[in-house]
Amino acid sequence: MTNDKFSWKERILIIALIVLGIALIGFFGARAMRSYVRLQQTGLSTGATDVEAIRGWMTIPYIAHACNVPEDALFEALGIPEAGNEKQSIMQLARKYDLKRADIRTVFQAVILRYQQNAPPEADGAP
Repeated sequence: MTNDKFSWKERILIIALIVLGIALIGFFGARAMRSYVRLQQTGLSTGATDVEAIRGWMTIPYIAHACNVPEDALFEALGIPEAGNEKQSIMQLARKYDLKRADIRTVFQAVILRYQQNAPPEADGAP
């Protein structure tokens, strides 16, 4: 008789748990990669002015950061309070305040262009 540390049932359980762990890592890794790729495809990068790239799932703080515009300027331009609305998406805000998507894009475009025209040029790292 061999002097094994684990019985065959315990070995099967350990192998099954390892396989399950690897499968979960693969599943959530694929989801993270898909989210990353989707975010890259939105076309928003710091300083972008293409308001057509703005999607309904985005929040005002996200857009403000991506377009280098103060959050309060976007809230003020839409005429909605900042308090309590920071985590709501554009789509949720449009429903809550009865706003049209085209109006939101027009307002955002005007605000973004105004702030980017008045912004100092970014340093490109050259001395």
